[in-house]
Amino acid sequence: MDGAAAALFETLGRAGRHPLLEQAHGTLRFEVEGARTPTRWTVAFEHGAVKVSHANRTADCTVRTSEELLDGLASGEVNAMAAVLRGAVAVEGDPELFLRFQRVFPGPS
Repeated sequence: MDGAAAALFETLGRAGRHPLLEQAHGTLRFEVEGARTPTRWTVAFEHGAVKVSHANRTADCTVRTSEELLDGLASGEVNAMAAVLRGAVAVEGDPELFLRFQRVFPGPS
């Protein structure tokens, strides 16, 4: 996976902090379905500090979607909440974490 989502997760991991996650803590696991190679991104954040990995660890919230849709979210072409409401993104566990994390996705261009 080397699209907009991979670039977003790699940037978050390198930065180590994100101001929009200052008020949040928890672990999100993004599971990309239908990819050539199954892909998983785990994002742990604790009051702004962010760690990103491919680890298969327990998460407070699991987000399942296609590679194409995740790239759309990461590029700002797709609205996260609209995708959840139409069933294109499945959220299991604590949905508040995904609500907080969606602010990291860019807005439409």
